[in-house]
Amino acid sequence: MKSHQPKLKTQLFSCGFFRQCGQTVLSPTATGTTPPLPLTHTHTHTSTTCESSTSSSSSATSQSFTQWRFSLPTPTSTPNTPPPTDTHTHTHTHNPPPLPSPFTIPNLQELFHVSDIQLTTDFNAALNLLERSLVPNPPQDQPPCPPNLMRALICNLREAKPATKILFALCLSEANRRVAVEAGAVGAVVESAPELDGAPAERALAALELMCTVPEGAEEVRAHALAVPVMVTVMGKTGARGKEYAIGVLAVIYGGDVGEQLTAPPEEVARAVELALQGECSARGKRKGAQLLKMLQHLSHPHAHVTS
Repeated sequence: MKSHQPKLKTQLFSCGFFRQCGQTVLSPTATGTTPPLPLTHTHTHTSTTCESSTSSSSSATSQSFTQWRFSLPTPTSTPNTPPPTDTHTHTHTHNPPPLPSPFTIPNLQELFHVSDIQLTTDFNAALNLLERSLVPNPPQDQPPCPPNLMRALICNLREAKPATKILFALCLSEANRRVAVEAGAVGAVVESAPELDGAPAERALAALELMCTVPEGAEEVRAHALAVPVMVTVMGKTGARGKEYAIGVLAVIYGGDVGEQLTAPPEEVARAVELALQGECSARGKRKGAQLLKMLQHLSHPHAHVTS
């Protein structure tokens, strides 16, 4: 009597996100009494199997899906021929090689020179190079930025996303604050601030406050007819940092020899500052606001604090 040999049957289970694949099972098709072969028994039948994932949970979460894998003749050998295929075969995808690191220039003198040359061919490439090389860790001691590069930068504060990042990074250097003021950055920031939102607005206002620390910048902002109304406007729509920088610029305007240059009465500005301080504001912004309110009160009532 012929004994019925069991047949090896592979069941493939669908692999879902972060779920292990199904395992190979034996399913005899005959009704004989011969016991099923163990899983470790060498069998001449070739089938595709789905290996169980043995990676840790941290590596599993980085996968968007579980890939199918095919059984190999030996654990360490790699066959030269493709694995057998059937209707359930899934294509093995390989991860692409990593992209090279973005090109950067750590030497700022060379960086400014190369970026200045790139302006004539590709303005966006020049901005991207400045953003990668300067913005992550801008030093306070910088070589002077070429005036042509600075003018191109401030002319694109509204359109180019990295422009406010680069301007703020440059203004951390006192030398480049003067370059920015001479290139017209004070007026450009004042006139573009109402159209900026979020982080770009905060960075532009921070750069403006830094420019006001040099005498030329403070003089420029006091002479600009829109400086006060714009700062009052942005205080009402920016976040805590934006309010802090706008208050700082107003303190520069009202803390100097304003004379007849004021375009808004101190009383109105004081009400706007008090309203801004009632909302979200940084601790430094509140301190600057308190000092600004004293200045505005003194301008409104110059003889109120004669006795002290």
